[in-house]
Amino acid sequence: MIQAIAFYLFATLVIASAALTITARNPVHAVLWLILAFFNAAGLMVLVGAEFIAMLLVIVYVGAVAVLFLFVVMMLNVDFSELRSGFVRYAGIGALLAVGLAAEIMVAFGAWSAGKIELARRAAPTPETVPNIEALGMLLYTRYLFVFEGAGLVLLVAMIGAIVLTHRERKGSRQQNVARQNARRPQDATRNTRPTIGAGVEL
Repeated sequence: MIQAIAFYLFATLVIASAALTITARNPVHAVLWLILAFFNAAGLMVLVGAEFIAMLLVIVYVGAVAVLFLFVVMMLNVDFSELRSGFVRYAGIGALLAVGLAAEIMVAFGAWSAGKIELARRAAPTPETVPNIEALGMLLYTRYLFVFEGAGLVLLVAMIGAIVLTHRERKGSRQQNVARQNARRPQDATRNTRPTIGAGVEL
């Protein structure tokens, strides 16, 4: 009984917050409604036994993606009147994409009604008594260890490449010399003067 109540509660809140995300006029409020939708979707994943996906929704989507969206919206001076004018211009393309996504959902629903495919059991056989996260960890660090490390290496190279491409040295500006600052003596850092009255300070 409690599972059914929790399911209908989380599902109702997900649908309501998703609708408010789309219809909110303030982009900051839209991102906050999106965060609420992610939290309730994580609750639904916990109910069906997918704890790892629920953890990813909270840590990755809420903790990184949604907060990044919120910071970008709050920090950038976005002209929303110009964005609304562009919406009318591309309304036909958006409607075409909506029709395509609706057709894709119908195909997916038909495939789901036809019966599930045991892909997980074929690709990665694990004991049914092992919890979800433990089984995933066993597979990542045993059978797919080199693939997992390769994915991490690709992400590291991508991060280093992004830093190198965006790093720019400012020409003409004074660069900080840490060694020179550490070698400076206290008597060289300050200078005591005795200016006369009304003479000011020599710069």
